[in-house]
Amino acid sequence: MTRGNPKSHGGKSPPAKANSNKSTSSPETKVDSQVKEQWLSENILNRVGDRLGIPRTQISRMPDTVRKLVEELGSTESIIDKYGADKSALIQILLEIQRVNRWLPASALLVVSERLGVPLSQVYRVATFYKAFSLTPRGRHLVTVCMGTACHVRGSPRLLDRVVDALKIKPGESSQDMRFTLETVNCLGCCALGPVMVIDGEYHSNPSAKELEELLATRD
Repeated sequence: MTRGNPKSHGGKSPPAKANSNKSTSSPETKVDSQVKEQWLSENILNRVGDRLGIPRTQISRMPDTVRKLVEELGSTESIIDKYGADKSALIQILLEIQRVNRWLPASALLVVSERLGVPLSQVYRVATFYKAFSLTPRGRHLVTVCMGTACHVRGSPRLLDRVVDALKIKPGESSQDMRFTLETVNCLGCCALGPVMVIDGEYHSNPSAKELEELLATRD
């Protein structure tokens, strides 16, 4: 055989070596998204395990935990890279993480702190200072009722009672199916519409119980 190894006996190439020659180039040339995701998963697990003091092997035994970590932190890494890991973009990075996850997971804050070189205490202060951020999971749809002075005198407590009855949750809570989160604010800046509530950015002036039921029914 002309392609055999000159040092092999009988002019025959060892099958194992012939097979290995065909495959040596594929790992180098096929660095696709799947390989990158696998590397990212390993990197995330090691970093979170070190920070939390949990052995990586123990984390790996929890499939749900691994899946959630990869989903949450994978997007976090991408967002940080988008801003060049610039510490001056901390608020913008947190806002985008909040938009993607609907809240700020503790694991994401750990990664932000490490990648930006900002103390975790500082990241936490920013996350708790602005009301736009949430450190607890939020539902898919955010319902906000204004309890400011103008809305209050126009009946916002009664509107809030209707919303609570419809959602079966209290302000600051999320429904068990994570469909809705209910919050109250001091002012929405539209006093002339009071009492007013907002559902996913849409303003509604003093909806009746029936109107409220219809509004909520359109949200899956």
